[in-house]
Amino acid sequence: MNFEDWIGRELSASDRLEEGLATRWLATFDLPSPEPAVMPQGIHFALCPPDAPTATLGEDGHPARDERPNSFLPPFPMPRRMWASSAMEFHSPIAVGAVIKRTSRIASIKEKHGGSGRLAFVNVDHETYANGTLSVRETQTLVYRDAAAADAPLSPTEISNSTFDPSAWGASCTITPDPRLLFRYSALTFNTHRIHYDAPYASAVERYRGLVVHGPLTASLLLQLAASELGENRVRRFEFRGMSPAIAGEPLHLAMRKGAEGYELGAFADDGRQVTKASASI
Repeated sequence: MNFEDWIGRELSASDRLEEGLATRWLATFDLPSPEPAVMPQGIHFALCPPDAPTATLGEDGHPARDERPNSFLPPFPMPRRMWASSAMEFHSPIAVGAVIKRTSRIASIKEKHGGSGRLAFVNVDHETYANGTLSVRETQTLVYRDAAAADAPLSPTEISNSTFDPSAWGASCTITPDPRLLFRYSALTFNTHRIHYDAPYASAVERYRGLVVHGPLTASLLLQLAASELGENRVRRFEFRGMSPAIAGEPLHLAMRKGAEGYELGAFADDGRQVTKASASI
């Protein structure tokens, strides 16, 4: 099948940042209500979420993909999907009550073979408008890969005797994302991927050591660290890339420091393994 036929396909969605959603987002992260009612950066992850009917979900919880002309994402035969990275430009903050419009477009598709087998990379361009004004422009990279063998070692490997050293970072904090946080974030973003809430599936089928912390959840936490150091809605550009799975119930170290051309951020497991690499500029 020629998956290049999917390049250029577009999807439009609309939403409203209702007060209830805003309140639940703030409660999930233990954040105070902002004055004025302008939301922290990262709230766009919870807007215009996928709304596929339950009957159309695949085994992993993602909306099933097929060959129909109106199918947005290409139906690769590789069953595993990951949100690999995102590059964002923040143009204007999103206020509570704003009417949201989002246009998504398949920008590129690339297939290759790696050490774990066949891979496909899909870049999706998103433009999110709030009350008619461009708020966030984002390029999201999705990766599709073959399923792991039923007896494959659990990922990531067991925690070693190493530890994360915060001394090289200007600011850092530690949280332990537990299943309650993952459940709330899945609910906020209408994300039904089972690796975030179904522990038996995550380990037996996708071969993770436990429930996996969402990539955009970690990105949201890093944006909150940046806001605590720089001020709310100061970040203009933000990029993040997943390096290794973060596992629920294990400490997650968030760190930030000034770099030559902006700010470097990262999330690290307790043993120093880097989970997320990120950068920001204001």
